[in-house]
Amino acid sequence: MASVLVVDDAELFREALKAAFVQEGFDVVGVAPDAMAGIDMTREFEPDLVMLDLLMPGMSGLEVVGTIIKTSPKTRVVLLTASESSEDLLAAVKAGASGYLTKDTPLPRLVAAMNDVLDGGAAVSPAMGGKLFASLRDLLRHHGNAATRQPELTGRELEILTLVGEGNTSKEIADQLYISENTVRNHVRNILDKLGMKSRFEAVNWAHREGLIQDR
Repeated sequence: MASVLVVDDAELFREALKAAFVQEGFDVVGVAPDAMAGIDMTREFEPDLVMLDLLMPGMSGLEVVGTIIKTSPKTRVVLLTASESSEDLLAAVKAGASGYLTKDTPLPRLVAAMNDVLDGGAAVSPAMGGKLFASLRDLLRHHGNAATRQPELTGRELEILTLVGEGNTSKEIADQLYISENTVRNHVRNILDKLGMKSRFEAVNWAHREGLIQDR
């Protein structure tokens, strides 16, 4: 029989949850009226699952998810909340919660979600699942755009890279551009740093592939 701790500041709601969970076969080891009491009772009972309200006076549920998991590593945490904010959802996932369910979730679905979490899965209300995927999609798009964004080289850097591609030495480039040889080396170093490459040969090949320089 899985052990459950209910943490919610609304006495009527937490007692109703306790009664419903007992009826569904869970061992409710306790109910807590606030986050700090929830931490203390987690330390005492080490429940399999903590059903945690998000919005409570004092410390919010989000602020203590990590503490609860650290206090009892085997314990899974599910946020049960009225908040449908995607920001709260992402914060809960980041904090280590295994579930995020809204308080209008029907009891059969809530129980099924709890069992999924206890079996090592995760649970999100259907409406929140859509928001989670939308946030994940935006994150992946942003990551993809950042990964494919072309490094920006200055006009002078492209000019030097072109001369490097023509086989010129640093001294020859310095003579052509009327700058010091040390300045040329500094430009080449900056180019390699921007491109994340180790040699002039790599940089020149990259520039050819990107169509930034052509053989004369």
